[in-house]
Amino acid sequence: MAKSSPEGIFDARTLGAGKMLTLGVQHLFAMFGATVLVPVLTGLSMSATLLFAGLGTLLFHLLTKMKVPAFLGSSFAFLGGYAAVVSMGQSQGLSAAESLPYACIGVFAAGIIYFILAGLFAAYGAGKVMRFFPPVVTGPIIIAIGLTLSGSAIGNCNQNWWIALLAIAIIIVCNIWGKGMIRIIPILLGVLGSYIVAACFGMCDFSAVKDAAWIGLPFQWENTAFHVASNPNTGLIISAIIAIVPISLATMMEHIGDMCAISSTTGINYLENPGLHRTLMGDGLATMAASLFGAPANTTYGENTGVLNLSKVYDPRVIRIAALFAILLSFCPKFSALIGAMPAATIGGVSLVLYGMISAVGVRNVVENNVDFKASRNVIIMALILVLAIGIKYGAGDAIDLGFTKLSGLAVAALVGIVLNAVLPGKDYEFGKNDIGDMAVDFEINPSLRKKK
Repeated sequence: MAKSSPEGIFDARTLGAGKMLTLGVQHLFAMFGATVLVPVLTGLSMSATLLFAGLGTLLFHLLTKMKVPAFLGSSFAFLGGYAAVVSMGQSQGLSAAESLPYACIGVFAAGIIYFILAGLFAAYGAGKVMRFFPPVVTGPIIIAIGLTLSGSAIGNCNQNWWIALLAIAIIIVCNIWGKGMIRIIPILLGVLGSYIVAACFGMCDFSAVKDAAWIGLPFQWENTAFHVASNPNTGLIISAIIAIVPISLATMMEHIGDMCAISSTTGINYLENPGLHRTLMGDGLATMAASLFGAPANTTYGENTGVLNLSKVYDPRVIRIAALFAILLSFCPKFSALIGAMPAATIGGVSLVLYGMISAVGVRNVVENNVDFKASRNVIIMALILVLAIGIKYGAGDAIDLGFTKLSGLAVAALVGIVLNAVLPGKDYEFGKNDIGDMAVDFEINPSLRKKK
């Protein structure tokens, strides 16, 4: 095996160009299933998603001094936000495609929050800032994200439960009993297995694949956030920002957990050098850039951390090779059409597991941080977050109308939780004291792959 430096980074001359490229493809393969699932679930551009997964990763590496071996793919955390904004847009006579650019504006605003928090971290330290966003707030918000999405998963499964159950079974088998790369890519294998079976039984329409070009631009102007400027709906813009920005509190916790996991895997403390403020800014910039061009929010990926642990090669240049492969794939409309031909039942089966896992991660966040439910304040905060998020979703037509804007259940729940935590006495959360708790937010299917500090 090639020799590594004291920092755990392999010399490309001894590793060899061939192995570098192979490892890059391996990282691409690891992130692929989860990354392409988000545009399939939301209706965002598949090609733009791949383009900005690659570009976002390169931007992140640039802001983190080329030191952190992290890949940025599509974030699952914002799925509830996209769904809420699309629902609000449709209530105002817009189609789902016309509503998505407004959701992207909300995600852009969420990216700005990353920069603000990065500045606060640099000025005051993570401990003082995180006291306002403890697990008793972030945990229930994450639980609510999964539960509010569950209806759409069941709707897709209803198209063909046998195909949906096949996807679920493959994911469970690979995630529980799989070894090596099999365990790292359960989503991708679940999608491929059920998709192939559905295609064999004539359940897929490949006409769009046949008509699609081999080479084309990754995005269209009408799908970008810039298109909104031609005829803006100010109320929907405000609603989208209010609905989506609070979700950034959960993704920020996920980011911190990912940085802890990568640091633990490589043996290098990236929270100190290049610093958590730089990694947050890199994640935020990648998300902002993606949202402007109609791609999903980005986040650091646990699957790729699993590949680092598997290969023991921590050279960030390998990740950048994977990013370049993703960019190349984004210019192939035929490939995007092939993903778009995926049967709804496959999407339903995979998303059923995914949405349940998201809620389970919220429970994990609460449990591993030892939230004290003997304290009335914590019970009240969690109760109101869950009831407001789910109640407004299913009892008030997805959002409540305030006259000047609409608020989704997730937005109301997050705002109420943050305010109550700030004003009620008895705040006892201290960030940095419980490493396992600090790493407890991970929206990926395979959080068990993480190494504990």
